[in-house]
Amino acid sequence: MVYQKFIFGGHELTLLPEKAVFIEKSQILLLSDLHLGKASHFRKAGIPVPAAVNRTNLDNLAYLLIRHKPSRVFFIGDLFHSHFNQEWESFGQLMEGFPETSFELISGNHDILSTLQYERVRLKCYPNLELFPEFFLIHEPDPAQKGFQICGHLHPSVKLTGKGRQSVTLPCFWFSNQVGVLPAFGAFTGRSIIRPSKTDRVFVIVEEKVTEV
Repeated sequence: MVYQKFIFGGHELTLLPEKAVFIEKSQILLLSDLHLGKASHFRKAGIPVPAAVNRTNLDNLAYLLIRHKPSRVFFIGDLFHSHFNQEWESFGQLMEGFPETSFELISGNHDILSTLQYERVRLKCYPNLELFPEFFLIHEPDPAQKGFQICGHLHPSVKLTGKGRQSVTLPCFWFSNQVGVLPAFGAFTGRSIIRPSKTDRVFVIVEEKVTEV
């Protein structure tokens, strides 16, 4: 695994190839767009999606929790894709295994479960949050928001083209001067190709490495 250190808004972020960010000084883990439950939602609609997708998401999350031992974990929106199903129970069971960790949700457009379900798994919820002074967590980038923002929602990726017209689309971390967008953590999510400006910084994830392009 190869990660990248990056200073944003005066804080050192560790960009992880697991498509998450760790702020080591504060023991905070940031990740976005898990879309848990999406596989079951599609199967219910008659679309054959492997059930193992959800297990992959939870296994990846458990790995990060064990490896980095964060004191706080922030899901920056779209934690759960749709209405309640069994995959939410599996997520709750995982959280029970880490009683010393605070799990917190910045609500996204897909987070439509009842307040009772969030409370039942001791998940704190916010519409947005000022994590540090002038440093905000918000699901969708907001041009009106002052200070620095860490966001999700966009599922950013870049298309890299090589010789012989070969190309590959890779998930990425995307930073402008004041907005940082995380890649979608979930294994069953779409990707949106971004068009960064010349001053933006983009870090792609490829072969368990985070590298700047």
